[in-house]
Amino acid sequence: MTSADSASRLRRANQAPTIEELREIGLFGALCDEVLEYLAKSLETRVIPPGETIFREGDPAHDMFVVLDGEVEVLKQSRQKHDHRVAILGPKDSCGEMSLIDVQPRSATVRSLAPARLLRITSEDFDRLYRHDLKSYALVTLNIARDLSRRLRVADGILADFTAHVLDHRVKPRL
Repeated sequence: MTSADSASRLRRANQAPTIEELREIGLFGALCDEVLEYLAKSLETRVIPPGETIFREGDPAHDMFVVLDGEVEVLKQSRQKHDHRVAILGPKDSCGEMSLIDVQPRSATVRSLAPARLLRITSEDFDRLYRHDLKSYALVTLNIARDLSRRLRVADGILADFTAHVLDHRVKPRL
């Protein structure tokens, strides 16, 4: 990254996202400019330094985040209480969506790997979108469902590969 890129990123750090930025994010796919402008003006932007925890597994959950700039890692705790990285998310990716759908405690920890600019969407913001424009609320909900479905398919594939690997290398075939 050049110093000009860094300077540009710092200037945008505390700025609300533009309509153009939001238009490029899958979560906001198919929303009209009026709704994108409403979201750009009403949603909170946070700047997170490297190494800072955004949320922890098991914490109460009432918001999700969209990565505008930077990188974050998703960590899942094992039974032995060790954190294991399960994903790295970058610009246009989101995390914490399940909190807006099922209102359960956090299922993972998310921590910044690099300086990150995040868009925060609370359950109250989601409710305001519902009241502002029902069609847009439905589109965002559908986009969340699509993203969660895509992630589940990836996880299913990883689980199938892992199971096959364990069976092939750990379980001796019967003769």
